[in-house]
Amino acid sequence: MENNAPGALLSSLTAFDPDLHENQYLVYFIIEKEIANTSMSMLFSINPENGNLYALKTFDYEIEKEFLFHIEARDSGSPPLSSNMTVHIIIVDQNDNAPVIVSPWRAHGSVVEEKIPRSTDKGSLVAKVIALDTDSVLNSRITYQILQVTDATLFSLDQYNGEIRTMRMFSSRDPRHQRLVVVAKDNGEPALSATVTIKLSTVETAVKAYSDMTEVPLEYDIFSDLNLYLVIGLGSVSFLLLITILVTIVIKCQKSNPSKATPPSRNSVISERNSTIGDNTLVSNDAYWYSLFLAETRKGKLVVRQPVPKGSRYIVSSIPRGTGLTDTSDSAASTLQVGLV
Repeated sequence: MENNAPGALLSSLTAFDPDLHENQYLVYFIIEKEIANTSMSMLFSINPENGNLYALKTFDYEIEKEFLFHIEARDSGSPPLSSNMTVHIIIVDQNDNAPVIVSPWRAHGSVVEEKIPRSTDKGSLVAKVIALDTDSVLNSRITYQILQVTDATLFSLDQYNGEIRTMRMFSSRDPRHQRLVVVAKDNGEPALSATVTIKLSTVETAVKAYSDMTEVPLEYDIFSDLNLYLVIGLGSVSFLLLITILVTIVIKCQKSNPSKATPPSRNSVISERNSTIGDNTLVSNDAYWYSLFLAETRKGKLVVRQPVPKGSRYIVSSIPRGTGLTDTSDSAASTLQVGLV
């Protein structure tokens, strides 16, 4: 059996020689043989006088399961005669390894947390416990049991495959958090075991549909940091584009719509002025009006400027000499008559 003490007696071999006296004395020894670069004389020893076979080390079934070698018995005659036999050492497994839970994985001593929809149907798989045992086939057979549970009517456990399933649907009275303690036990004698604690949390299954083919859970974080930056960038670009379009439209409108003016008459010229010169003043502040004044004067005409009511526009009229002009303005309190004799 494995885990033996070094120097433990394994077996006793006996040979018989019918010769007499010195010829019948026998000597036992191990025929050298290497297994995995290890000599048999380093693993076993035999008493050369009585044939007792001893183990020189502790064996582990999970590493070494059997050994096969030869032992020779030789007499003391001359010439010596001998005979050999095959020794087959089989290591018997001892239940020295406890099951190890590999699923659901958790750090040592921690609790496994699982989330399941609250609308889970009856018979739905909630979790599966898997444990491994490195002992022999007989000792490594695992069975599963529920050690503790919040509600015994809610969950069931398959003792052979470790599947945890719902026995019924969740009701409004069931707590949101459920706690299960599952034990995995091997088939050794004495049996060894391992436990795992599973904390189940029920969640609502409300979803928000974004399209006919795609559904996103309601708890999905739509406004994550990356999405927020994208939205801000897109909004900024759109705002600048809108401002550019508006400014372009305003500029084009100003160029395509000329200033409103009084329809020109035969002897009148209309122009916008921002001058603050008083009424009936004949002086202009640019070269154009000065040239016009000189031209009309040479023709023997008199140039008179008249303000347009409620505006900053002026009407400049050319009058033949000897003709009188009467102009009534909303900004003037009296009537101005201009004449030249």
